[in-house]
Amino acid sequence: MSDWDFLHDMHNDGYSPEQIADAASCGYNPWEWQPIHEKELPTVCPKADPELVMIFESLVENAMFYHTLTGRYLQIWGELGELYAEIKYGIKRHKPHTRGSDGKLGNDFVEIKTISPEKAGELVQVKRAGNFNKLLVVKITTDFEFEGRFIERKNLSKGGGTHARVSWPRLMAADK
Repeated sequence: MSDWDFLHDMHNDGYSPEQIADAASCGYNPWEWQPIHEKELPTVCPKADPELVMIFESLVENAMFYHTLTGRYLQIWGELGELYAEIKYGIKRHKPHTRGSDGKLGNDFVEIKTISPEKAGELVQVKRAGNFNKLLVVKITTDFEFEGRFIERKNLSKGGGTHARVSWPRLMAADK
């Protein structure tokens, strides 16, 4: 099954050729878009694989212990952020090295970016060319606490550069 099979589904569901062309140009079906608010999501996805949860918790424990022992951080932030997203929100991750997005949440393609405790600024950048319609920013604190915030692709800063930048304070302000 390819990432573009949704276009066939749209045809079968009776969407017009213009609507299908619009969906092909942005990489997702914009008529199925529904906002997701943090408060509407479960604390842990009820369908999370218990073994995956155990592995995630073990990785976090080992990273904490390593930091306590050496004063250094293990460089596994991106993987921890993606595992957190999979467990907390039920995101189904793509196969490794899939371009454009990290996984799907329902019909939405999601790109996941992680802010590590050693990152100087609370800023992430994402490629505008990516095939996603939601960005999930996961922040990991120095105490290894995890928190995530979603932003719709259409709410990313506009511009001509190859990357869009999002700051954690902006995401926090948007939730209020």
